[in-house]
Amino acid sequence: MPNPALQSIHLYPVKSIAGSGPGEAVVEPWGLAGDRRWLLVDAEGRQVTQRQQPTLALARAEGLPGGALRLTAPGRRPLTVAVPGSAETVPVEVWKDEVEAVPAGPEAAEWFSGYLGAECRLVYLDAPEKRRPIDPAYSVPGETVSFADGFPLLLTTTSSLNALNSLIAQGDHPDEGPLPMNRFRPNVVVDGTAPWAEDDWHRVRIGEVDFAVAKPSARCVVTTTDQRTAERGKEPLRTLAHHRRFGDRLVFGQNLIPRGTGTIRIGDPFEILG
Repeated sequence: MPNPALQSIHLYPVKSIAGSGPGEAVVEPWGLAGDRRWLLVDAEGRQVTQRQQPTLALARAEGLPGGALRLTAPGRRPLTVAVPGSAETVPVEVWKDEVEAVPAGPEAAEWFSGYLGAECRLVYLDAPEKRRPIDPAYSVPGETVSFADGFPLLLTTTSSLNALNSLIAQGDHPDEGPLPMNRFRPNVVVDGTAPWAEDDWHRVRIGEVDFAVAKPSARCVVTTTDQRTAERGKEPLRTLAHHRRFGDRLVFGQNLIPRGTGTIRIGDPFEILG
């Protein structure tokens, strides 16, 4: 088995739409720089994701210098969105968290509302260092997270995906596999570890940056959404329910909290510290 290394990096500037796969990324205390700093919300200020709107998979956000966005989606003209200049915030709801965020301009709201056929608006997390604390059961005081589901980074491994695809192939509906890694929307993908070894990790290092392994990632219906077509199937949840059930959670991947900052690059060594 080769020495474990970072195989790929993934940034999602807008929560729940397609992002990019850069060769390197800066690790900030609340996640990768530029990752999930923008969020779609409905008329009541609640998050809008692929759970409710699977066609968000077909939209794409490219991060631009200074935090701006370039948005593309089928049937829509590309749109560039600047970081809001206003300091006035509005409350939005991410899961059970109420978070203050800055609304983007009306052009972004019109663009996304037209694409989804439902009223929504785009908001920006202006001060990630203070807006949204991580669940204190898994963190230390002062640690925060972006608009990610709950933790700054999500790690997955190629060996565990291969193992999962083998289980899907042996199941009742093998035609749905093999699944690509983009179903799980990770931030970092590691190669060269044993399948499911991540279950036992507590601390890891990627390149020059250390991370705490907070908890396994419980998976939802987004993983059943083909990120190229927005069509939904049954996998991987059907197979995870049989083979990767931890209590009431279906698990794939691990949530990470940075214990330092720095730059990570594809090919960086991956170390298990504990």
